[in-house]
Amino acid sequence: MRLTLDGDWTATVTDAPLRSTPRFDFPGQCVRIAEYADVEAWQRFLGETFGSQEWLWDAPDELRFDRAGRELAGAGFRLPHECAAAEDSARVPVTPAVRPGGLRAEEARDFRLEVATELCRAPGDTELTCLRDVGVLDEPLEARIGIAPDVALLVQDGTVVGWSLTDPVRHLTTGFAAPDPAPPSPAIRSLFSECLDLVTQLLLHGVQDRDPAALARLRAVDEALRAQREDRHRADALLSLIGTMVEDYGDR
Repeated sequence: MRLTLDGDWTATVTDAPLRSTPRFDFPGQCVRIAEYADVEAWQRFLGETFGSQEWLWDAPDELRFDRAGRELAGAGFRLPHECAAAEDSARVPVTPAVRPGGLRAEEARDFRLEVATELCRAPGDTELTCLRDVGVLDEPLEARIGIAPDVALLVQDGTVVGWSLTDPVRHLTTGFAAPDPAPPSPAIRSLFSECLDLVTQLLLHGVQDRDPAALARLRAVDEALRAQREDRHRADALLSLIGTMVEDYGDR
């Protein structure tokens, strides 16, 4: 299968997906798939690869390919702040099934991968699906290409129209740190959904406008995260953003 990513920029699906564990950087609101573990290694990685990347004030999604074989070497996706309506999220198709696969660029040149604009949340936030726009839901998907564990590109008419992350709470972390390999605790799963409410437009505008009800929920989540005695790595990842929001909006 040949995929279109940016106008006339194309890549071919291979049978070699990335093996790296996805890292859901919650304070950064992005998902990274790559081997680098710090800023210096990330900068070297960018210098050794080509594709779509952040540049100055432009922050597209990232797909990076090695220069020798033009094979997919890493990826980064930004989480939309806009949540699709519940009725639209319910329309996200469950088929076709994910097919593991990598990508090989047709040519070694840079391109720009537009960020998704709509976040569709499955019940219990067991899966996050990020779409180019909700119009994608008007037609069936052609394929789901699993480019890494729990991460898939959504394909429609040969074009990448979004991506998905299964079991996002399992991959919670901060920055370039690896996620905790232990299963998430039930308490953190529940708090994760509360946090997603607060950092998307469901409650974010209320927090920013200092609505008393929204601020009360923000403080309650902050206190619950600080009180967690287990699953501290994930609790701290959530707290990195929620605590900052309390400092910015909740203490005035």
